[in-house]
Amino acid sequence: MKKLLFSALLGGVTLVSCTNDDTPTPGAKQIETPVNYTFERDNNSTVSYSGQTTRLQMSSELISDFTKFDEVSAESLSNMFANENSPFDNPSLNESSKSIKSKVAASNLYFSTNNVESAEIKADFENWISVQMNEVASNKDVLAEAGQAGQIADGNAVRYVNSKGLEMDQAFAKSLIGGLVVDQMLNNYLSTAVLDEGDNRTNNDQEILEEGKLYTTMEHKWDEAYGYLYGDPSIPSEDPNSALGNNEDDLLFKYMGRVEGDEDYAGIAEETFEAFKTGRAAIVAGDYETRDAQIAIIRENISQIIGIRAIYYMQAGKNALAANDYGGAFHDLSEGFGFIYSLRFTNKPGTNMPYLSKEKIDMFKEQLLAGNGFWDVTPETLDSISEEIAAAFGLSVAEAAE
Repeated sequence: MKKLLFSALLGGVTLVSCTNDDTPTPGAKQIETPVNYTFERDNNSTVSYSGQTTRLQMSSELISDFTKFDEVSAESLSNMFANENSPFDNPSLNESSKSIKSKVAASNLYFSTNNVESAEIKADFENWISVQMNEVASNKDVLAEAGQAGQIADGNAVRYVNSKGLEMDQAFAKSLIGGLVVDQMLNNYLSTAVLDEGDNRTNNDQEILEEGKLYTTMEHKWDEAYGYLYGDPSIPSEDPNSALGNNEDDLLFKYMGRVEGDEDYAGIAEETFEAFKTGRAAIVAGDYETRDAQIAIIRENISQIIGIRAIYYMQAGKNALAANDYGGAFHDLSEGFGFIYSLRFTNKPGTNMPYLSKEKIDMFKEQLLAGNGFWDVTPETLDSISEEIAAAFGLSVAEAAE
């Protein structure tokens, strides 16, 4: 997709595969990029992202419980969000000090001095839980209509929507892709404020390890970014792309697979994986210029996934509405709403800002939910939103909609 960008950013650095015996260019730093995401010190792995795996597992269990109306409550789902009162079926998650909520809208770059918006975003997630287990659950056996929450058929499936046609579980899950995974990856662990904090560069250059660990702080921060994309236990840790389309991840990795499957964007998964490996290898070599070049690639690719899927679902919803398939349309638009919410957490390389402003994203959400929401939304509105997103990302609506 962006091979010219990749080559230009690397400059004069020599990239060497672990299986390549070529002599590096004199005067250039040698970056040994492994075939898989495997890094060792004294024959022991230095890769660690257990906290990210834990939060992905928590998210999966929470999302799967969203429509278990007879088994859960608003309180129990909120407890899962905050990891309070031992809410999980998996006892190891209850024993963890981690939580989903603590890392939502919590990046150093976007929210360290923006506590008001961070609190508002966390409140949105809590509100989706509340609406689901109160308004939607109490009307789960009622047929939904404009202004009335309830159930609606989508082929052989049954969807549960609020009075505006929005599925709370889809809004929650797809917004979590941005609010948790993308924000922590792009705007926290891959930010120079975190990677280069304090004496991190000096300690990395001198191989001063974290106490009782086999990795430097900088190595670990990079791995934590990696873990938010590849950390689900169903994804092979060393060669994750071998599991594309065949894993249990409910968040970003799943949709990277969907975008990879579109021939217009084929190669985005491999390029992202290569950037993660090369950036980690550059940290080992103490080459921070090359590291930062890989950050730009990762930020662009991950942000593009969010933009592409937002457009895809707007157009899928429009087409379903034209066919009078309201259940299918509302499902697509609910997923699209979550991806539009996630646009807030994208990061345009060279700007340290999202591709679209908060004000623009808020306008999109308001347009989608105005009046009776999805019952009233017009093809013109869906096209206008799609075109504005495409323009911001340099995308084609027609290609993203395929």
